[in-house]
Amino acid sequence: MSTGVIIALIVIVAAVVVVAAALTLLARRPQGGRSLRRRFGPEYDRTVARHDGDAKAAERDLAERVKRHGELRERPLEPAAREQYAARWTAAQERFVDSPREAVAEADRLLGELAGARGFPDGGRYEEQVAALSVHHGHHVHGYRRVHRVAQVRTDGAQEGRAGTEEMREAMIEARALFEDLVTPVRQDDTPRHRASDSAKPAPRPEGSSADGRGHLPWAFTRRHAKGS
Repeated sequence: MSTGVIIALIVIVAAVVVVAAALTLLARRPQGGRSLRRRFGPEYDRTVARHDGDAKAAERDLAERVKRHGELRERPLEPAAREQYAARWTAAQERFVDSPREAVAEADRLLGELAGARGFPDGGRYEEQVAALSVHHGHHVHGYRRVHRVAQVRTDGAQEGRAGTEEMREAMIEARALFEDLVTPVRQDDTPRHRASDSAKPAPRPEGSSADGRGHLPWAFTRRHAKGS
């Protein structure tokens, strides 16, 4: 091998090392407001609202979440497990007709279990689980928060302070978007919102879903279908 070829190879290797180092440093830099807004979607605006409109404080909060959970890689589900989760979600929706409160509680438990199965902190650490989910599913995590809040409302027989049927119905609908995100296969190296199949078998869709996994509920999910709150 000639001296010229050796020098050229050394230059190429050095250039690759420099580029890799630069990309690593760039990835570790605190994300700016535009990047955070793009990553978190509606979660960005909700966080700003929780900080009383202080965007800088909200961005520090969100950047800290990315630092803690940004490198989390979602574990794939076996096809059989996806089918079981899909069946349980459909059963919860159907149960809403006669027992809306029990259906919401089941949806809350199911989301916690599913998130844990995908590699997020387990449901026993709800706040940490939601923080991690917000980093990777910021566009839909609020549905989990809402169904969890409704499920936690005490049912002591008093109407005041109890979640009404309409609120529970809306919580179920909003939470379904996160469920579909979590039950859809993703590659191990995927970034948030970039989806691809991790197995030859597509994820099962509850009856009534559209081809892209988003669809109408399998039955008319309206006030008249629930028998009370």
